[in-house]
Amino acid sequence: MTAKFATLLARTALIGAASLSLAGCISFGPKPPPTLMSLHAITPVAAGAVRTSDDAHAVNVMMPSAPPTLVTQRVMVQAGPNSIAYLKDALWAATPAVLMRGLLAETIEAKTGRFVPETRFTGIQPDLRLSGSLVAFGLDGPGKAVIVTYDGNIARSGSDRIETRRFTARVPVSSEEPQIVGMALDQAANQVAGEVADWIGSH
Repeated sequence: MTAKFATLLARTALIGAASLSLAGCISFGPKPPPTLMSLHAITPVAAGAVRTSDDAHAVNVMMPSAPPTLVTQRVMVQAGPNSIAYLKDALWAATPAVLMRGLLAETIEAKTGRFVPETRFTGIQPDLRLSGSLVAFGLDGPGKAVIVTYDGNIARSGSDRIETRRFTARVPVSSEEPQIVGMALDQAANQVAGEVADWIGSH
C-alpha cells in the first residue's frame, strides 16, 4: 500500500465518522404523530352509484383559498384575540383546504345527485361553479370549541351575477386532546358541507 493511498483511506474514515456523529445531532423537523387526521363524509356517495351528466348538471367545486395560518397540515389554535398556536401532536393528512374541497365534492354529489368532476378533469366544463375561502378551521382555545367557517360563491357560465353566502359551524370540545379536537372538526366540517350542498341543490 502506498503512502498516498493510506492517507486517502484515513481521510475517508474520518469523513465517515464525522458524518455519523452529525447524523445524531441534526433534526429535520418534529417527529410526526403515529396517525394523521382527516375528514370523513357522513353523507357519502353510495357504492356502485352510476351517474350520467353534462355541463348543465355538473358542479365545479374549486379549491378553497385560505389564510396563511391554514396553509399547513398543523391544527390551528386561536389562543387569543391576536395570537395563534398549533395543537401539539396533531397533524392533518393534507392541508385543511384540500380536505374541505374533497368533503364538499363528496357531500354535494351525495345530496344533490350532481356530478362533481376532479379539478384536473377536462371532459366536462360545468355551468355551475362553486368557489370560496376557508376562513376558519381550528380550535378556539378560550371558547373551548372548534370553528369551521366557509365563504362560498356561486357563479354560472355566461352570467356576471355571483351569489355569496357564509357558512359556519361551532362544536364544543371537552378537552384539547387531538382525537377529540379532530372529531369535533370533522363534525363541524360536515355540517358546513351539508349546508353548502343544500344551497347548491336549490340552484
